[in-house]
Amino acid sequence: MYSSLGLAATPFLGFSSAPSVKDFKRASGTNPCLAKLHPIGLTYCSPKLAGHQILTFPLKTTIHGKVKRSFSISAVMTDDNPASTSIEEEMESIGILHIDPGLEPFKDHFKDRLRRYLEQKRLFEQHEGGLEKFAQGYLKFGFNREQGSIVYREWAPAAQEAQVIGDFNGWDGSNHKMEKNQFGVWSIEIPDSDGNPAIPHNSRVKFRFKHGDGIWVDRIPAWIKYATQDTTKFAAPYDGVYWDPPPPERYQFRYPRPPKPTAPRIYEAHVGMSSSEPRVSSYREFADDVLPRIAANNYNTVQLMAVMEHSYYASFGYHVTNFFAVSSRCGSPEDLKYLIDKAHSLGLRVLMDIVHSHASNNVTDGLNGFDVGQGSQESYFHTGDRGYHKLWDSRLFNYANWEVLRFLLSNLRWWLEEFKFDGFRFDGVTSMLYHHHGIDMAFTGDYNDYFSEKTDVDAVVYMMLANCLIRNVLPEATVVSEDVSGMPGLCRPNSDGGIGFDYRLAMAIPDKWIDYLKNKSDGDWSMKEIAWSLTNRRYTEKCVAYAESHDQAIVGDKTIAFFLMDKEMYSGMSALVDASPTIERGIALHKMIHFITMALGGEGYLNFMGNEFGHPEWIDFPREGNAWSYEKCRRQWNLVDSEHLRYKFMNAFDKAMNELDERYSFLASSKQIVSSVNEEDKVIVFERGDLVFVFNFNPENSYDGYKVGCDLPGKYRVALDSDAWEFGGQGRVGHDVDHFTNPEGIPGVPETNFNNRPNSFKVFSPARTCVVYYRVEENIEGNSTSDFIDDNEKIATYAEQESFEELASVEGGDIVRTSVGDPEAKEMGKGHVGSSNIGETEIKELVEGPTDGHVGSSNNAT
Repeated sequence: MYSSLGLAATPFLGFSSAPSVKDFKRASGTNPCLAKLHPIGLTYCSPKLAGHQILTFPLKTTIHGKVKRSFSISAVMTDDNPASTSIEEEMESIGILHIDPGLEPFKDHFKDRLRRYLEQKRLFEQHEGGLEKFAQGYLKFGFNREQGSIVYREWAPAAQEAQVIGDFNGWDGSNHKMEKNQFGVWSIEIPDSDGNPAIPHNSRVKFRFKHGDGIWVDRIPAWIKYATQDTTKFAAPYDGVYWDPPPPERYQFRYPRPPKPTAPRIYEAHVGMSSSEPRVSSYREFADDVLPRIAANNYNTVQLMAVMEHSYYASFGYHVTNFFAVSSRCGSPEDLKYLIDKAHSLGLRVLMDIVHSHASNNVTDGLNGFDVGQGSQESYFHTGDRGYHKLWDSRLFNYANWEVLRFLLSNLRWWLEEFKFDGFRFDGVTSMLYHHHGIDMAFTGDYNDYFSEKTDVDAVVYMMLANCLIRNVLPEATVVSEDVSGMPGLCRPNSDGGIGFDYRLAMAIPDKWIDYLKNKSDGDWSMKEIAWSLTNRRYTEKCVAYAESHDQAIVGDKTIAFFLMDKEMYSGMSALVDASPTIERGIALHKMIHFITMALGGEGYLNFMGNEFGHPEWIDFPREGNAWSYEKCRRQWNLVDSEHLRYKFMNAFDKAMNELDERYSFLASSKQIVSSVNEEDKVIVFERGDLVFVFNFNPENSYDGYKVGCDLPGKYRVALDSDAWEFGGQGRVGHDVDHFTNPEGIPGVPETNFNNRPNSFKVFSPARTCVVYYRVEENIEGNSTSDFIDDNEKIATYAEQESFEELASVEGGDIVRTSVGDPEAKEMGKGHVGSSNIGETEIKELVEGPTDGHVGSSNNAT
């Protein structure tokens, strides 16, 4: 949701400026590095069952962040309850203060918000049967089948009268009047007719009510499970649809959820724009055509955008109108279930881009239509300025309202249980965390920016409850927060006083890359600044790194590939001719930028659909300004599928770097050490797990015999090489070369080592390349076993197998490997034995078609 708002990068463990090497040692207890967290489990909440209350919890905060409670509710909160003792006991020690002593001045803030959270859970236990039962509101609200009837309930305390209308009664509600209880909930029971539901499946329905000034209005039910519009009419309003398919038409899930990965490799996707044709694609088309691509590129997680119904397509799904309804543009609820089940069958987990930070300002087809001027205690939203986001033109929830909590928490459980999503990416969390919503706010690292009267404690408590609920319903869920501020404790367990997310999106990273590409020449790139931007994250709080997302591709901006190669992407991407300097530089840096972001930027990685192969164009949704065209609202898969185009090289590298993590699990490793940041050489060397990464950003200089430090002694070989032929490189690095280490300095005395590393080895580092080295495991007789190809063992290259043969035999304990591959590469000493990509000469001989640079492209984007 956020792009750049002029916000600074995440503070690291309370340092308001860049920490020194000494600070790093103090924080992590290691040599110069940013060590990662050891995972700590979350507190699991206790489940129980439900009643009904409407309670609000207004708060006041001081500038020092201490919460002052000014409850104006029933005696429920003031009863002498034995649970209060246990709450105080749970607050005895706030773990986050031990991890980061810099937060000690804000102890009262943490204690009070933790107390709010625990008290709210106790109230759910007392009045609703527990948090989990409370979050099953969809079993009572909206339309539900109950003993031979359809029962419809709607919370609308400001309504004076109410009816249900639809196709079933000719839109005349005079015979279907609803009754209101003491909590502002309207209900009606409609008996079946001749054994059939009185409201037919897939028929239109609405909630009609009269408000204080005597005016009757029609609204889509707040809990509606499907909403559609007449596509033949321009800007037609949405209608609620009663969705209850007969058993033969209901989708039945066949595949279990894949296990939670040690690190998420996320493919962010928009179903509607996933077709290569200029139109809105469907859930089933995405499942059949795009999911196999994602799985083939070794991602383990899909993050779906724009799932919740939204009236304006160009909002990217962020102006939600109907929170329990799937976007009807792409199909029905059963179609979305098919997509998720298909993903699970491919081993892919599916996250949903959940929007609880705000709601569409639309009245006729959105939740905002239930606001008819009443106070916030009877509305989903705050009143006045607090209830309106001036930049997004949307409404803001009142997270202290009992029924708002029921609605939003139930919404989370609905998507987890009904559709089998595996977790969420929470949108717009910065807007939720602060009353100023992050607008015109530069977070400098001063903790007063995070814990003061600016903090929206109601929203913080809601997110704590949300994360607790998600863990209870699905312990293996993955939950990611989109926060640009770097709120301390955002990704710590609730039991530690944190908010409970698994990961935070490292949102400063893409802004840094765009700044470099826009404003700096290659020679001015600072290795120190790049390394700092990628490692600047809080100790013990995980991040998902990304180089670019959908935000960087919106019309008026450019993707990284477009920044690097611009108009030459339309004329210079043919692999049948030599690459121009611009294209050669662009592809090389595209690979390096994405890979160093993945390898150094976080504990997870995200890529937006199409960026993996350098999609050449921006995203422009149909709108009046482009004559409602879908031309730029699609993904041109034909470009990467064309063998004679260079897009395949970037795609192949994307696949390879994901497979590298699949084999070595470096993203999940707690070992991350940046050993060398050389401004003169333009080289960054670091270790992630036991892999050694060498990034040479120098545009001209290659280094032979370049010395790099490492932790473990032994023999190292190439695990991944961006300069390999199969990735569009020049094949300058030998993959069959053994690199033996030498000890450095005095054992146990880091300052006498080489770059504070106890061992070193020498490599050849070509200009504008990144090469990863793995340590060869030796068997008990001292022979290398790493080259024996087996599904469960690591291999040094990522070539596809069909272009070479492996002949392995065991003779006297020795494993002998021979490869039949590219003879030209062997002859030239390129080290590309076993490569699936053949050289330029063979490509010219084997690929048919014109070589004028305009082959196979629907818009000349070759």
